[in-house]
Amino acid sequence: MDFKDIIKHLGERISKLKDQTSTEEATKTAFVMPFLQSLGYDVFSPTEVVPEFDADVPGLKKGEKVDYAILKDGQPKILIECKHWKQKLDFHDGQLMRYFHVTKAKFGILTNGIQYRFFTDLFETNKMDSKAFLEIDLTQINDNQIEELKKFHKSYFDEGTITTAANELIYTNEIKNLLAKELKNPSDDFVKYFAQKTYPGRITQNILTWFSDLVKRSAYQVMHDTINERLSSAMKQNEMEAKQTKADEAAQKMQEDAHPGVQTTTEEMEGFYIVKSICRQKIDPARIVHRDALSYFAILLDDNNRKPICRLHLNRTKKFIETFENKIGDKKEIHSIDDIYNYAEQVLKSLDNYLT
Repeated sequence: MDFKDIIKHLGERISKLKDQTSTEEATKTAFVMPFLQSLGYDVFSPTEVVPEFDADVPGLKKGEKVDYAILKDGQPKILIECKHWKQKLDFHDGQLMRYFHVTKAKFGILTNGIQYRFFTDLFETNKMDSKAFLEIDLTQINDNQIEELKKFHKSYFDEGTITTAANELIYTNEIKNLLAKELKNPSDDFVKYFAQKTYPGRITQNILTWFSDLVKRSAYQVMHDTINERLSSAMKQNEMEAKQTKADEAAQKMQEDAHPGVQTTTEEMEGFYIVKSICRQKIDPARIVHRDALSYFAILLDDNNRKPICRLHLNRTKKFIETFENKIGDKKEIHSIDDIYNYAEQVLKSLDNYLT
């Protein structure tokens, strides 16, 4: 399974088990530890994940411990404070803030095993921000949130990248919340902006009241039209791809009928297994199939002609591997089947065309 499938599966598992999870310790074991594992961390290695990490406040408190610390190069990078899944998180960030201040961690996570709030120190170094830059609910997570969460995966973790994303997210979230609030109940200033841009006369209170309803209705109409346009475009694209797939399959069948001598060689199968081995780090290898044609050997995702991962051109004097970026083919000469490994990055990019 790829990262998206793992997170979705975890969310489904939590929904099924939460009513049988009666304590905070059970929440950690059943929900939080699998979450850390999904991020690529070895929860049983003290070099990566330390439970009950010391976070004493100098001169004030001793014996302070944060539930988990994720280490990198021996230093805490992420602190995780856990609560029982039934507890709301609104009144517990102060404890995490205190731990954050006395460690070298750059990120803090407050969670009840279902909801996760991610914090950093955008506004004052080594002092945790009062607002989370990312909030997710594993039982209702969307694709955009999964992409942000993926930045915390052990394989992709980079402080600079996450900090840059956090800086954008915290303001993006504020703008989205403000827009949602204004569209639901427009303020005078918001309405006045549009009135001044469109109304030729003097802006009186009666005009503002009238315009308030116009602004609200206009905004909803714009959103409605945009959604319909995207749905229509997606449906047309699906229809075009379906027609093209049928045309491709018909053309291939005609080619096979005209040239019944097309045979899959041992070399082509070796190439298929190499590509399958490269792709298995991202997807279930069972999704990768091959189709042989007269002029090339195609390796496809989900047995779909519209999703070529690569094509091998081996039945000629010069041999090539053809990968695809944005569905545009790019041929590279290879001298042996093992040379396919040299183009693993390009193969994975071809695969990403369909996974994203």
